[in-house]
Amino acid sequence: MPATLFVVHGSHPCATVERALELKGIDHRVAELPPAAHFPVQKLLFGRRTVPALRLDGGERLSGSREILRRLDELVPSPALLPADPAARERVLAAEAWGEDALQPVGRRVLWCALDRLPTAIPSFQEHSRLPLPAAIRPLLTPAIVAIERRVNRSTDAGVRADLQDLPRHLDRIDGWLQDGTLGGPTVNAADLQIAATLRLLMTMEDLDGPLRARPAGTLALRVFPDWDGLVPAGAFPDEWLRALRA
Repeated sequence: MPATLFVVHGSHPCATVERALELKGIDHRVAELPPAAHFPVQKLLFGRRTVPALRLDGGERLSGSREILRRLDELVPSPALLPADPAARERVLAAEAWGEDALQPVGRRVLWCALDRLPTAIPSFQEHSRLPLPAAIRPLLTPAIVAIERRVNRSTDAGVRADLQDLPRHLDRIDGWLQDGTLGGPTVNAADLQIAATLRLLMTMEDLDGPLRARPAGTLALRVFPDWDGLVPAGAFPDEWLRALRA
């Protein structure tokens, strides 16, 4: 039996792990869970409420993108997701940790705020969803899902405005890592996967897409994740929230 990856469709950490599995050539199937409703399922199966999670052939269970990526490198050493050089490895690990701890939550908060403000964009994020839910049912569930996700992820208007004001500083950090070779090398590494997934999610919002595409960080996102479901039309955020990003 192949490995089973438990995901929520459109989740950026899930995309990180799925891309790693593809790079490693590891046979796997995807078990998709409904947004918000995945919390109790994951807690029961893996002891943590979040996705991604991976069940390997033989029953081993892993949860969290960093833990899974470390194990994938042990199982299939090539292509390696971490450099062999110790100093370079430490830089990539530090960037990967920042990508998960600092940048990843920004993607969640900003997206759920955008979808709450422009709910007509929600179906575009489900284009390739594997959930066997009739199309007519999904619009009935989405307001509750968005409300839960905003609450769980602390996606307040004030917080998202601050996130958008801070985004240029985050992009400067990423562009610096691209310049010094921590990111964007000849082969995709763990930090590339972690950071590019959040950037690519942010680029589904037209308010953010142009400024991100103009940066080396945006080029990285499109290189690692050329395709991504979802499009939030321009106008999700007030102009004053975007002033720093457009400067």
